Amino acid sequence: MSTSIQGKRFLLVLDDVWTDDPKKWEQLKVPLIQNGAKGNRILVTTRKHEVAKMMRATRNMINLGELNDECCLSIFNHMAFSDRDVHEFGDVSKEIVKKCKGLPLAAKTLGSLMQNKTKMGEWKEVLNSKIWDLEKVEQEVFQPLFLSYNDLAPTIKCCLLYCATFPKDYKFKRDDLIKLWMAQDYVISKGNKEKGTTGDAVFDNLVARSFFQDFEIDLDTSTITGCKMHDIVHDFVQFLTKNECLIIDHGEETTSESKVFGDKVRHLTLRYVPEGPLPLFISSYDCKNLRTLATFDSRITTIDPNLILQLKCLRTLNLSLNPIKELPKEIGELIHLRHIDLSFNHILKKLPDTICGLYNLSTLRLVCCSNLTKLPENMGNLINLKHLYVDGCGLLKSFPKVIGRLTSLQTLDVCSCGGDKDEAFQIGDLRNLNLEGSLKIQLRGDATDKSEVEKAQFWDKKLFNLTVDFAGQTNSVEILNALRPHPDLESLGIWDHNGTTWPNWIQSLHNLRFLTVDGGTLCQLWPLGKLECLERLALYSMEGVKKVGVEFLRLEDQTSFRIRSPQILFPKLKLLCFYDMWNWEEWEGVEEWTKEDSEITIMPCLSELRIGDCELLKALPDFIFKTPLQTLGISRCRRLAEHYEEGNGEWAKISAKIPNIRISSGR
Repeated sequence: MSTSIQGKRFLLVLDDVWTDDPKKWEQLKVPLIQNGAKGNRILVTTRKHEVAKMMRATRNMINLGELNDECCLSIFNHMAFSDRDVHEFGDVSKEIVKKCKGLPLAAKTLGSLMQNKTKMGEWKEVLNSKIWDLEKVEQEVFQPLFLSYNDLAPTIKCCLLYCATFPKDYKFKRDDLIKLWMAQDYVISKGNKEKGTTGDAVFDNLVARSFFQDFEIDLDTSTITGCKMHDIVHDFVQFLTKNECLIIDHGEETTSESKVFGDKVRHLTLRYVPEGPLPLFISSYDCKNLRTLATFDSRITTIDPNLILQLKCLRTLNLSLNPIKELPKEIGELIHLRHIDLSFNHILKKLPDTICGLYNLSTLRLVCCSNLTKLPENMGNLINLKHLYVDGCGLLKSFPKVIGRLTSLQTLDVCSCGGDKDEAFQIGDLRNLNLEGSLKIQLRGDATDKSEVEKAQFWDKKLFNLTVDFAGQTNSVEILNALRPHPDLESLGIWDHNGTTWPNWIQSLHNLRFLTVDGGTLCQLWPLGKLECLERLALYSMEGVKKVGVEFLRLEDQTSFRIRSPQILFPKLKLLCFYDMWNWEEWEGVEEWTKEDSEITIMPCLSELRIGDCELLKALPDFIFKTPLQTLGISRCRRLAEHYEEGNGEWAKISAKIPNIRISSGR
């Protein structure tokens, strides 16, 4: 090869590259670079993101999308009709093409399949069939997917195949999917990396190999939080798991397929079950072997205790979004349960005490069970519970004190503290919990004090997101000072803070990126300008604030601008919001910043400023117009609206510098 390209320009196409071994790539690349002429190009197609990384080509990478239905129809017609009239079978052709979901190979395969089918009945039979029942599809469309699938490690294969338990077009949530994999013992938690593959690694691997698409991305962290599976990929995993994973729509429980695989099913999903009991036909699927039972788009109200007793090997039970009146006490017999999801059951008022005997339970989701009034008193027996979700349970005013004994607990999205100091769960009971991730604390009554908060030792908990709702606490200042979260905290929300001072630890949060504060009696803004990672700041309801001065920038006065050492204030702030500050009249500028000897830079990354319901504020400070502001939103701020009214001199000043401006003075 080196000889044949000596001194020549070339375009080299490497189609469907699988190897991500850098040594093999270097062996090919070196002679190409050394012997070819200038201007050569290499075009690579691959299904593995790791290949692009290995070739250092991610900046020039093009992710191919799906063809639209019109293009797919053109390919299909070319293969199916040849010299026949393309309108021969009317709209049936278009409906069959929809099965292709934008994949040209599928359009070509289905088109060639229809070449010799001349009767409308034959076309409708294909239209109404499942795509994997078509032998030609299995041989041609699934073949490339088999290559990708066979390249996966055994653990990752198991995780991919489990996705067959979800309906088509289902939107996976990354964290939820990983916990479901963990419930089946396919992967392990982050804290046990030495014992096996983590769920995050598996998820990222499946993303890199294009098994997932339509990503939801957290703009703050640039991580993928949700995704979907292409319909053809979903057909593929259902094809591979048709003996073990079964999705049944209500009314189809007597089909031949469900009968054939009844005794082999391990994961059963029900859809469109009408209002009434959980269907008894489940018992025909050899329930003792079921590992997963899930429902979607259903209205189940009751569950037969005898049916529950048959589910001896069940690991995952998903009955979310059902109006279940009561969970049978027999659920306590399902000792292998790892994952229970009862979210959005708006009728459920309590859980049976027997649920506390599920010693293997790892995840319990009760999100938005709006009528749930209490948790079982013996929840301390759930020694392996790692994740408890109760956000949106508005009637759940307190927790059992024994939750403080759940030393395996890592996730507690909302914690309601206060009330009777002897019986109710107190914030100090969090001390022995190894919490991480996100936590919202709701303080009720005045039972919580400084010493109780210090017991919790928040500085030792690896939370990246913390929200505290004081709910009218009269001693919020001392509680807030005692809170002192972990220095790696990234997001902090403080609501209904009635103190006049800010916490003494705020400057120690060097990794803080997002800060929201609702403080009705604060008279002065916190000195936040030196928080080097702060990206978003939202301030609400600070009715005591009349003036925002240079202390907000963490400058004592304007003489600080004569300091020769360079300073950057709010170095990473992108979004700044002020709302409901009814008595705020003045936002002090820093005219000294215009002097040539100033070594101060203020908000060099600010792109968006929003101010709402601040009726007395007269004008914006001068330094705002020296930032790279892209969006300015002013709503229900009468004086500001008048000051920057379109057509006057001040309007010209801001419109020349800020591309997107929206100002409204009315309510």
